[in-house]
Amino acid sequence: MKILLKIFVILPITVFSQADSSNHDHASMGSMRDHSSMEMTHAGKHSMSHHSLPIGIMGNMHHKGFMISVKQGWMKMKGNIFDGNTIRNSQILMMPNPFGNMPANLSIIPKTMDIKMTMIDGMYALSEDLTLMLMATYVAKDMNLETYSPMMPRSSIGQFSSSSSDLSSLSFSGLFRISQTNNSKWFGEISLKESIGQNDSMATVLTPMGKKMTMTMPYAMQSGDDSISLILGFTNLKEINEKVMFGNQLKRKIVVSESDWSFGDQTEASTWMQYFFSKSASFSARLKFIDEDSISGKNPLIMGPVQTANPMNYGGYKIYLGFGLNINLDILPGEKDTIGFEILRPIKQDLNGLQMEKDYQIIIGYQKNF
Repeated sequence: MKILLKIFVILPITVFSQADSSNHDHASMGSMRDHSSMEMTHAGKHSMSHHSLPIGIMGNMHHKGFMISVKQGWMKMKGNIFDGNTIRNSQILMMPNPFGNMPANLSIIPKTMDIKMTMIDGMYALSEDLTLMLMATYVAKDMNLETYSPMMPRSSIGQFSSSSSDLSSLSFSGLFRISQTNNSKWFGEISLKESIGQNDSMATVLTPMGKKMTMTMPYAMQSGDDSISLILGFTNLKEINEKVMFGNQLKRKIVVSESDWSFGDQTEASTWMQYFFSKSASFSARLKFIDEDSISGKNPLIMGPVQTANPMNYGGYKIYLGFGLNINLDILPGEKDTIGFEILRPIKQDLNGLQMEKDYQIIIGYQKNF
């Protein structure tokens, strides 16, 4: 996995660096080319500062002033996989209940899960070298489950659903420029993210005994985990020509404070290409890699005979392939408005233990500079 991550992020960056070196060698051939190179550098910096990244990429520095962004995301999960392989319900029902209580085997199986995320952020660039960002995230989750009898032949008793919604987190970030050369830019990110969503929400559950009980929902259905995380990131943008731009981003989320439990530390890497049809429209293709640890700690009240109650059934790594479209429009007074769309599908899932299978993600967003 470490080798994959190196190939995923470092190889494209190396190619970009070689391209920078080649451009530098050619630019040193004469004073007229030096002058031309200076003009290109100025134009490149101006152009890059106004380009919108794929809408699913978070944390892009922009030119001096304010920017607001509103994004709506949808994630769908359907079916289950065990250690990266598809598993049938009959096989899940044979797995032991890890909590050692009755029933002896898993008896509630998740069927589908939908997650909706609303992200609102505001950015203020103090200068071309430093941008501050504040972001709030609201999450709504819905899960459909099926309950089975604890006795043979393990027939279905019925189905039920659970849901939760809350303001999930607040984060404050600083984005700072590391270096900028002709048509290439490096910048870093330092963020503090506080989870403020409820971490002990309850729901009515259909038990294997056929009764309905109010219980604390499993970790996956909680809006937050009452933790504070430090996020460190690096982003590289490289303009190949006036039509094509490549980008790489690497982020690491580290939980620095938690209560009874927290979602695991996470590494996320993205590499993408954008093709600009015109000054008003661009197409993007992106690979996204996520590696997440399992849950740290536990809530002793979460112990139902369902896979999502086990902290070990969280985390693992996933690779997504995504395609997006950005369009600049004149909607509100001032600079142009950006409408973005991106859809991602998993092409590899190697998850820890027994988990729901990820299906797709859709992100729609609006950005406005002032």
